[in-house]
Amino acid sequence: MTPTALVTGASRGLGLALTAALTRRGTRVVVDARDAARLAAAVGALPHRDLVTALPGDITDPAHRAALARAAGDRLDLLVLNASALGPAPLPRLADLPPAAFEEVLRVNAVAPLALVQAALPALEPACGTVVSVSSDAAVEAYEGWGGYGAGKAALDLLTAVLAVEHPGLRVLAVDPGDMATDMHAAADPGADPADLADPADVAAALLDLLDGDVAGPRVRLADLTPAARP
Repeated sequence: MTPTALVTGASRGLGLALTAALTRRGTRVVVDARDAARLAAAVGALPHRDLVTALPGDITDPAHRAALARAAGDRLDLLVLNASALGPAPLPRLADLPPAAFEEVLRVNAVAPLALVQAALPALEPACGTVVSVSSDAAVEAYEGWGGYGAGKAALDLLTAVLAVEHPGLRVLAVDPGDMATDMHAAADPGADPADLADPADVAAALLDLLDGDVAGPRVRLADLTPAARP
């Protein structure tokens, strides 16, 4: 049986790199992103695009989440909650963060991922599937300007940990991939040298190495898994 994965936020960065890596393994992948044109171009450039079902839309939209769950089918082996919102850029201090912008960050980074898990559970449970929440060091460290984004990721971390307890038949992990050379990182820290940041393709490979092994959650930092320590 061909394994199936669902990866959100897959038009660029880690989501696209992970989609490419999964399809190279023969996995069927359902993907989404808000920018329809960018998603179509990204998927169209993949060598194994025949294995990809692309559904553009906003992860905060219940109808879109339902469509993703339907596209995944009756059996879902892997759900990667990768879609994220940074919030205003340049990053404001909490005293200057508009409440409406913070609410949007929470909707994208915490509320929508939980709702998508709820929609996908009927397909995840028969497969004894895996749920990966893409986290951040901002969820556990206090960085100036990162309060809104970090709070959203901290909420996602806790939701993930509780889901792991409540659904012991699933593998549920929050994974901190570290700093990557992505558009989001460039928006958050425009002065950073991309050469000092990890390539999303390398991070995707490390994440799949992690999932191939038996590393337990509920939270994992990829940086803690040296090549020798990875399963």
